[in-house]
Amino acid sequence: SGNYYNQGEIRKKELEQSCCVLGIPASDVTVIDHRDLPDNPAVEWDTQLLATLVLKHVEAKNINLVVTFDAGGVSGHANHVSLYAALRYSVCTLLWVPPWGTLQGCYCFEIFFLFLSVGCRVLVLESVNLFRKYISFLDVLISCLLPRDALFILTEEETEQAKRAMRCHHSQLLWFRRLYVLFSRYLVVNSLRLL
Repeated sequence: SGNYYNQGEIRKKELEQSCCVLGIPASDVTVIDHRDLPDNPAVEWDTQLLATLVLKHVEAKNINLVVTFDAGGVSGHANHVSLYAALRYSVCTLLWVPPWGTLQGCYCFEIFFLFLSVGCRVLVLESVNLFRKYISFLDVLISCLLPRDALFILTEEETEQAKRAMRCHHSQLLWFRRLYVLFSRYLVVNSLRLL
């Protein structure tokens, strides 16, 4: 719930406001408040638990596309990296048959097959180096030349909308995040890969 600085309730409201700016209704916003998934940039979440929670949400909302972080978590935030690990676990679990010849009791396979059965695809947001991260619209040229499965380039209006949405997160707008809003390529261009 974003409770790292004991601001969970404030951050929930900020998230809803941010989503509203982006045209996402509050009914489509789900905040998971789980004691084993603390908001902490240094804590890696349990992969299997997180994969289970994501799958339940995907099934309940009939979601066919999930967008998440890649293994770098964009900023290296352990919680972001954990999301990637959980989705990778859900989607890319190797099709391995145990020596005893049955999949009974192999929980990871249940998640894998359920994720496939709901027809959900996963796109991961590419983490880029520090230079590219802060060259704003100039990264469009670089991103267009590099391989990717999807590339989203925002219009000037969409970029301003993204900035307004980011500014809704008042409790998190420290000096370095204000610079992020001004200079980050992620508010202009996003390159993604299929998981």
